[in-house]
Amino acid sequence: MSNGTLYLIPVGLGPADSGVTHPPEVLRQLQALDYFIVERAKTARADLKRFGHPRPLQELEIHELPETPDTAWVDLHLQAALGGRNIGLMSEAGCPAVADPGSLVVRRAHDKGIRVAPLVGPSSLLLAMMASGLNGQSFAFHGYLPIAVVERAQRIQALEAESAQWQRTQLFIETPYRNTAMLEALLNTCKPATLLCVATSLTTTDEWVMTRSIAQWRKTSRPDLERRPSIFLLLSDGPARLKPSHPPRKR
Repeated sequence: MSNGTLYLIPVGLGPADSGVTHPPEVLRQLQALDYFIVERAKTARADLKRFGHPRPLQELEIHELPETPDTAWVDLHLQAALGGRNIGLMSEAGCPAVADPGSLVVRRAHDKGIRVAPLVGPSSLLLAMMASGLNGQSFAFHGYLPIAVVERAQRIQALEAESAQWQRTQLFIETPYRNTAMLEALLNTCKPATLLCVATSLTTTDEWVMTRSIAQWRKTSRPDLERRPSIFLLLSDGPARLKPSHPPRKR
């Protein structure tokens, strides 16, 4: 018997009525699954219902990832795939294993020779990068920055300096109830010419994206970011400039 496949299933970034629709092929694939590893079982059940899963939810095997899953837990639940069943991995929002739990499940699947198949769906990081107007040729995601004021400021300064050196867009996130504090820290720490994009509630009816220099941000009223999922993107207007992709022609 051949191994099953681990399908990586993106879900919506906002409420069920946010209007994000998966392509028909993706819906057909996930509707055929009956074994899921998920970040939160309650959210996963709501998403599966929204996706029109044809089977009663109580008949599906839905296993919630521990806060810090270990190899033994993951291997136990990958046994289903080794027995020929297909498995779905679902995040709380967006893409599984990207700024979310699940990477260990994917890595162990590779170790065991289980096929890994990413499905099409929304990614808040790429959507924010697309909408920012910042450098999409070189960018890096840094997850959460430190919470403590001094350490956070030092980290912002380090990211800004690296951005200036390499002209690299720096992406990071914050727990939604600390978004306002993060924005204030950026405005208090970064240089006036540094560009900052804030992308909030992407794909929902409350979506809001704005890119301004730090100097411009300081002169305008602050957006309401409280408890709204947001991505922060920073690009320093430092001395470095993008190198051309091809050498200039000799004349």
